[in-house]
Amino acid sequence: MPTTPALFTPVRLGPLTLPNRIMVSPMCQYTAVDGLPVDWHLIHLGGLAISGAGLLCVEATAVRPEGRITPGCLGLYSDGHEAALHRVVQAVRSVSSIPLALQLSHAGRKASSRAPWEGGALIPPAQGGWEPLAPSALAQRPEEAPPRAMTVRDIADVVDSFAEAAGRARDLGFDAIELHMAHGYLLHQFMSPLANARDDAYGGSLDNRLRLPLQVFDAVARAAGPRIAVGVRLSATDWVEGGWDVAQTIEIGKRLQARGCAFLDISSGGVSYQQKIPLGPGYQVHLAAQVKREVDIPVVTVGLITDPAQAEQIVAQGQADVVALARGFLHDPRWPWRAAAELGGTVAVPKQLLRALPAGHAPIFGDVKIGQR
Repeated sequence: MPTTPALFTPVRLGPLTLPNRIMVSPMCQYTAVDGLPVDWHLIHLGGLAISGAGLLCVEATAVRPEGRITPGCLGLYSDGHEAALHRVVQAVRSVSSIPLALQLSHAGRKASSRAPWEGGALIPPAQGGWEPLAPSALAQRPEEAPPRAMTVRDIADVVDSFAEAAGRARDLGFDAIELHMAHGYLLHQFMSPLANARDDAYGGSLDNRLRLPLQVFDAVARAAGPRIAVGVRLSATDWVEGGWDVAQTIEIGKRLQARGCAFLDISSGGVSYQQKIPLGPGYQVHLAAQVKREVDIPVVTVGLITDPAQAEQIVAQGQADVVALARGFLHDPRWPWRAAAELGGTVAVPKQLLRALPAGHAPIFGDVKIGQR
């Protein structure tokens, strides 16, 4: 019997077991209307749901209206938003049993921005934008207006909003929640000394800068309940001297583990326009590996991972437990099929697509899977 590739072995994220270690990373589509999903989301997520991946994570979803990155970003902060997202979840569930995660986020000072294809600049209120909130009145870029520094009441409201959104995600039937504490959004802003210049209990020392992110995690975990895997996406480094770094990432990782965090999704950057990122294949894997050596919960890695052999090596060598792809799935929506064919793994395949199996492979009926003969 051939050995099952590491990439195609199950992995447990808290209460959730994934059939394989391939994750569809959350990808903002900037296409929502007033925070509500549209038909594009049905088509986009429906296609990814039948990809054969082990986990599908829905794009960054704001917990408050002003927490949207762009006017086209999803939100989950009213009954109407919950009902609209329910339609999407039910559509996905009707075609696939893939585990579903939802990434909850607040953009902080990066809110009220134009979509990437429109340049991504801050939208002033006079042009249809809104005033962003942040830990401190420090602009994201020198040419942009500074955000409003949050009051303690604002901070408490954000914690409550994350918890409320988590409760809605639970009611919608999501299997996992990923809290976005990366890429320069609000919770990352509180963590990084490059964006947080507060002199109260939420700024200064590492303990203070971690206060809000940990409060949010605790509130979300309580609201989500024990059946939902609650994980966290972190930027392991700001790629700027004097900013957030791997040592601090490991520290919050340990504290999150002690609180019952189900997984850590390790990315990097996003808080400063001065960042210098050494892009290349798997350029963030070493960051995930450093974190994994210091924590005892599953670690996800992401970033220019495109080749099945590359992904297999990452998992087999213990650098990470799960490999997440984003652009790779946009380019090749059946990437797990290709990985299964090349490595000798198996993935679930809808019966309507059986005629498209790669040469030399055959379905295993019942669960309907693709694998080597």
